Amino acid sequence: MFAERATGAFAVCIDTGPATRYTQTFKGKGWRMADEFDFIVVGAGSAGAVIASRLSERPEMRVLLLEAGGADRHALMSMPIAFFQLLRRPEINWGYATDPEPYADNRRIPVFRGKVLGGSSSINGMMFTRGDPRDYDQWAQMGNRGWSFDDVLPYFKRLENSWRGASARHGANGPISTRKHPTDNALFHALTEAARRLGHRINDDFEADLPEGFGLPDFSIHKGRRASTAKRYLDPVGDRPNLHIATNAHATRILFEGNRAVGVEFLQDGAIVQARAQREVVLSGGAYNSPQLLMLSGIGPAEHLREMGIDVRVDLSGVGQNLQEHPSIHSLFKPRGQMDFEREIRFDRIARSVLRWKLTGNGIPATLPLTAMAFYKSREGLERPDMEALFVPTAMDARVWFPGIVAGRGPVFTASSIILRPESRGWVKLRSNDPRDAPRICCNLLAEPSDLALLRGGIRWQRALMRQAPLDALIGEELRPGADATSDAELDTFIRANVGTAHHPTSSCSMGTDDRAVVDPQLRVRGVEGLRVADASIMPVIVGGHTNAPSIMIGEKAAAILLGEDRVAGPADQLAA
Repeated sequence: MFAERATGAFAVCIDTGPATRYTQTFKGKGWRMADEFDFIVVGAGSAGAVIASRLSERPEMRVLLLEAGGADRHALMSMPIAFFQLLRRPEINWGYATDPEPYADNRRIPVFRGKVLGGSSSINGMMFTRGDPRDYDQWAQMGNRGWSFDDVLPYFKRLENSWRGASARHGANGPISTRKHPTDNALFHALTEAARRLGHRINDDFEADLPEGFGLPDFSIHKGRRASTAKRYLDPVGDRPNLHIATNAHATRILFEGNRAVGVEFLQDGAIVQARAQREVVLSGGAYNSPQLLMLSGIGPAEHLREMGIDVRVDLSGVGQNLQEHPSIHSLFKPRGQMDFEREIRFDRIARSVLRWKLTGNGIPATLPLTAMAFYKSREGLERPDMEALFVPTAMDARVWFPGIVAGRGPVFTASSIILRPESRGWVKLRSNDPRDAPRICCNLLAEPSDLALLRGGIRWQRALMRQAPLDALIGEELRPGADATSDAELDTFIRANVGTAHHPTSSCSMGTDDRAVVDPQLRVRGVEGLRVADASIMPVIVGGHTNAPSIMIGEKAAAILLGEDRVAGPADQLAA
């Protein structure tokens, strides 16, 4: 192996034999590629970027970070308001869709995942919530020692640079900056006042205590720009000589010697290349791609692997099972007058706003179109909120418009109902033994009747809120599903035809101590050595909130475990000297 200078960077030429020579530009300056690395991290997303950055803080550790997508350079990526547009860009989105969902009219439902440095943190909605503290206590109660809320809170604080400053619940020195969302609009005040009159709590910090009530979350935005893990964890350390980041490097299988993972094979520029890890391989591909790579490597349900023509290394039935998602349904209402957001995205106005944003980081491009959110209980007696509501002053397909040239979407108010703790469980399977084929995904949305009943109740809950003063003075008729849809059967028909997901997939490589667990509480894959999984797929139960901040926390805790810094990691997890 050798390194040679390329224009503006270093190009690394790896020779693994006559047929597999390739040249790839890596992020980083002034380093020479080593024959082996200490750690290989597969996936530079919400967790993987964190792990690689933290491991490379030890200068003696050589770290290779593999990312199947490209660099995070899309022109819209840093602009928060462009979130909806990013989801439609195939060059930065894997473009996955589920198999026909059997309980949702056999529809194939799009699932958005980032195909870029930073993963989904580079294309998501930037809502920064942790879930309920009792979610993590539940993980610990399920046998996952070290994952209670008290155990994970230090890692949440470590990752955060809160606009609120340091406190018992917030960090102020971490890489991920958070920003307060504007509340200076009539609709927010009407919503919260209507909620207060209906007996709901108004909450100005969902992370300070228990996340219940109406308010606004913090957003992962730094100086008006998206605070992805690529921007906040990788960009500042890109010149570390011991951190090597390979983009467009699609992992095809894990390499083993005996029972131990010793490296990763990946496809790049048409060549198959192998990289070796002296210490460990860490999978951070997310809830779809981490189980896919395990199965491609012979770790998973034996019968399914044999069907795919893959030799079984470890018969691990839980790989790809227990997939959990937050089901979501949108109700649409006609506002009494034009919404502020619709007015602001007229072409001439948004053009001026973008110019101001480029210069100052301020203005509407630095925000998202969210009026308010709520965590609430669908019935009395529940320990934790089981539903979320989002209120958006536009349609999900809103577009820039200008009179007489391009028609706008028109004034619409969207109220979304989201199940925080669904009972339905899905799966991830291989489509074939070709690593380039997308995995098969089935969320099994609405498989459990209780989930259908919760969404039905959510629609009725939204209706009652919209009729409450002073909100009723701003929100008019119901456009979807429509005021005439009143019976259970009518609402169920609407839900099955329109239900989607919140794009929060988890739990397909669940952490635990029983035979269905894929990883143990130290994130080690059962049945092999030198291999861990660290991303949202390890959640035994999905959290009652948005999943990006918990995924970053998992990355922080995983790095601490690997480096022997986690206070609950046992002696077997201490890094060898």
